[in-house]
Amino acid sequence: MKLGIPRERREGERRVAATPDTVKQLAGMGLEVLVEAGAGDAAGHPDRDYTEAGAAVVPELDTSAVDILAHVRPLDPHTAAALKTGAVTVGLASPSSELPTVQALARAGATSFALELVPRISRAQSMDALSSQALVAGYRCVLEAAIRLPRFFPLYMTAAGTVPPARVLVLGAGVAGLQAIGTAKRLGARVSANDIRPASADEVASMGGTFIRLDLETAEAAGGYARQLSSDAGTRQRQLLAPHVAESDVLITTAAVPGRRAPLLVTREMVQGMRAGSVVVDLAAESGGNVEGAVPGEDVAVPTADGSGHVTLVGLKDPASTMAFDASRLYAKNVANLLALMVRDGKLVLDFGDEVVAGACLTHDGQVRHGPTAELLGETARARQEGVL
Repeated sequence: MKLGIPRERREGERRVAATPDTVKQLAGMGLEVLVEAGAGDAAGHPDRDYTEAGAAVVPELDTSAVDILAHVRPLDPHTAAALKTGAVTVGLASPSSELPTVQALARAGATSFALELVPRISRAQSMDALSSQALVAGYRCVLEAAIRLPRFFPLYMTAAGTVPPARVLVLGAGVAGLQAIGTAKRLGARVSANDIRPASADEVASMGGTFIRLDLETAEAAGGYARQLSSDAGTRQRQLLAPHVAESDVLITTAAVPGRRAPLLVTREMVQGMRAGSVVVDLAAESGGNVEGAVPGEDVAVPTADGSGHVTLVGLKDPASTMAFDASRLYAKNVANLLALMVRDGKLVLDFGDEVVAGACLTHDGQVRHGPTAELLGETARARQEGVL
C-alpha cells in the first residue's frame, strides 16, 4: 500500500507529516512511503534523509493515486474530492470550520481520521496531536513575550540595584497554558494563572505557578476540556480578572473550547489598564481570540488608559510552525502511532470496535461519522434551503 506525504501548501505552514525517523516506522509496517520533493525542507529534513530512511522521493505527489495520505493542515475540497474511493487520510481536519472538505471526503468515499478527534484516554496519548502541538505553542508564546517585553523576566540583584522579576499571568491551564507557565517560571518570572476548571489548580502549582481562584461556576466538559461559560458568568469572569490583568507585565491567553470560537476573556479596556510596555500574547487569535482586538499574525499597539504609552497585543498565528523541526518530530510520531493501529503487514485493517479508531474517524463509506460535524452540515443545509445562507 502506498502512503503519501505531501508538501504542505498553506501559507506559513512549515511542518511535515512524516520525518525520516517515522518513515522507518511506517516502512516497517509494510507500507511504501512516497514523499513529495521538498516536503521536509522547512522542518530541517532534506530529501536525501527521506531516501536514506527508505522512502521514495517524487517530484510531485499524485494524491489521487495513494492509498493513505498523511497531512498536517486540513485538505482543500479539491484535493479531498480527487481521492480514490476507499483512500484513508490522517491529519488535522478542523471539521467544524472545514465543512466543504468534510463533504468532499464523504462524497469521495474516503475514510478520514481527524487527529483533533482522537479520544483523550491514556492509551491514545501517543497519538494526541492537539497536545503535542499545544506544548510547542505554549513554549513559543513565552519566548515571543520575552522578546517584546522591555525588561528582564528574572530577578537580578546587582551593585547598581535590584531588578524585580516580571509578573506573568497565564489564562487557561491546558497543555499550552501549563507549558507557558513552566517556561515563564524557568525564565525567572513570577507566574500566576487561572482556569475555569478547578482541577487545574494542582497542575498549575506543579509547574510553579500560583493559581488565582475566582468566584465562578465550574466549567469542565468531557475529556478534561473546558466548556463555554454562560454570558453572565463570562462577564463576571472578566470583572474578577481585571485587577490581576492590570498588575501583570505579561499576559498570555490560551483558552479554547474544541469546535467553537475561542471565549473572550480580556476586553480592550482591560488591556488599556495595564502598564505601558506590557505585552499580551493571544494564543487563540486564529480561532476568534481570547483578547478583544487581537489580529492573527500581527502586533497591535493598544494605548494605555493613562496615556503613558502602549501595550503590545500579539496575535500568534500558527506558533507550532515557527518551531517546525520539533513540532514535526512530535506530530509525525502522532500520525505514525495512529496508523500503527490500522495497518497490519502492509494492509489496512480498520477495527471500528477500537474506541481510538472509531473516535478519530470523521468520514467513512460515504458518511460523516462524527456526530457534531454531521449536525453542523445538516444545519448548514437547512439554512441554505431556507435562504439564510
